[in-house]
Amino acid sequence: MKDSSTRAPAIDSCNTEQPNIKARTLKLSGAGVTAALAIGGIVLAAQNAQALSPLAVVNGITSSGGVGVSKNILYGDEPSQDLDIYYPKPLAQAMKAQSAINDSYPMVVFVHGGSWESGNKEQYAFVGQSLAQAGYVTAVINYRKAPEHVYPDYVEDAAQAIAWSIDNATSLHADPKRLAVVGHSAGAFNAVAAVANEDFLAPYGVKPKDIKAVVGIAGPYSYDFRKFDSATAFAADATPDEVMPDRQIKGEQPPYLLLTAEKDKVVYATNTIKMTKALQEAGVTVENGEIKGASHATSIGAMAPPLRWVNDVRAQVLTYLDKKLK
Repeated sequence: MKDSSTRAPAIDSCNTEQPNIKARTLKLSGAGVTAALAIGGIVLAAQNAQALSPLAVVNGITSSGGVGVSKNILYGDEPSQDLDIYYPKPLAQAMKAQSAINDSYPMVVFVHGGSWESGNKEQYAFVGQSLAQAGYVTAVINYRKAPEHVYPDYVEDAAQAIAWSIDNATSLHADPKRLAVVGHSAGAFNAVAAVANEDFLAPYGVKPKDIKAVVGIAGPYSYDFRKFDSATAFAADATPDEVMPDRQIKGEQPPYLLLTAEKDKVVYATNTIKMTKALQEAGVTVENGEIKGASHATSIGAMAPPLRWVNDVRAQVLTYLDKKLK
């Protein structure tokens, strides 16, 4: 994953509104960490050419969605601690025109997968576009990657991005009390782990219950990573009991939706079964769903509106989000 040295967001040629973005400072004695933030204007969503790949194809066919996006906004002061914000079309148009905006939109923070070693926010632009088209202000985040950064670094990044989003929701015309976190694969691990254990959010003065809902898609929440290539994403002496989210539930929780892909040969349904059981035993409301006919890849790829016919992951996610946030 490349580390961009250019952090200023792309700016449309017209004069655009500049949201008042706040830094998220750690409320931890001696930490002394303040997120260096930058934001620019709103531009219509359009993706640059990428290397030929399934993700590039998805992005290519969803680039004319008509939503707005602010690129490369910093939520932290480390490389890869940045995100893109996608805006529903009416909001993007109003922001560009500097019109009065009276509506407050629900917000989603999306965390991408990639075995904790690969992927970036640009490759998952189609998720931001898809959710923005459905009426959600959406943050698609980057986070630090293995093997340079092992657990808990990438979970801490997810927590910091969530806290940043809550802090800045109002400036983005979103409602901080109607915010959900969605993740796929390793990103589902990050999202669930960051919320399920209140210790990750605590340094920012945020509690798990401040989040309205969590959606995990094909997440590896309960497995022995030491037996797989993904062991490089964890410390050499780490054990599943120390890091798996199903064994790290702490604090009052929001409701969860955990989805599995029917034909997933990468992350097996036992992960969702064990995570669901652990959450239920902790008194947490959990819903499950199976994405019929989906592989691990199409369980997120079909979030792209032109691919919604492939399976119903988009419908399941939006039905749940609409119920919890609208």
